[in-house]
Amino acid sequence: MDKIYFCPVGEEEAVGFFVVEETRINGVSYLLVTESEDQEAEAYILKDLSADGETEARYVFVEDAQELEAVSKIFAELLEDVDIEL
Repeated sequence: MDKIYFCPVGEEEAVGFFVVEETRINGVSYLLVTESEDQEAEAYILKDLSADGETEARYVFVEDAQELEAVSKIFAELLEDVDIEL
């Protein structure tokens, strides 16, 4: 798995996540990430808020319950052997 690093706003230290899967829905990019490669690790869905042409991506955690459920279903279909629980 690829590991990516984020620099949270106001923080000096970067946070690393392993990218499990990525998808694009209605023109919006989403990442399914974990903090470790352990199969029982917690997963998070990140949404790309950066505008076209920006040199750096801006990701936020998906917190809206409806959006989270819809996107998690897509990731569950993409990863047939992975059980995603909300």
